[in-house]
Amino acid sequence: MEKEEKDIAQRLEAATTLLERTLNWLEERQGSLTGEVERITATVEQGRREAELAEKLAAVERELAEVKAAAAPTGLNPLRRTMPAATSEMLAKHGISDGPVDVRTLDAALAGLSLEQRIAVKSQLLRAGSIA
Repeated sequence: MEKEEKDIAQRLEAATTLLERTLNWLEERQGSLTGEVERITATVEQGRREAELAEKLAAVERELAEVKAAAAPTGLNPLRRTMPAATSEMLAKHGISDGPVDVRTLDAALAGLSLEQRIAVKSQLLRAGSIA
């Protein structure tokens, strides 16, 4: 009986040693596999993000082209700004309405102003795209 117990103990010890080795090998293998999977996942996610950004860029470029194409026939200045209300009122008193302004008509309307004021009004009209 004692011999059988020693035999069983030795077999259990051998099995335990083998299990420990297998467990260590599995842990090492698990560590190396986890690193590879994370790198692959990160690469895949980066590829998806780049594709999304490329699609958004293409959509914005199409929209910009459409806006430019729509603005070209009408002659609209994409940087158009509005005139101050005081300038619009002063021009309206002299019979000059919104839209393109003839330079000779404008000079006649601004004759009563000082040189600095005339320059200021003309620069506002240039920024607004109203001088023809």
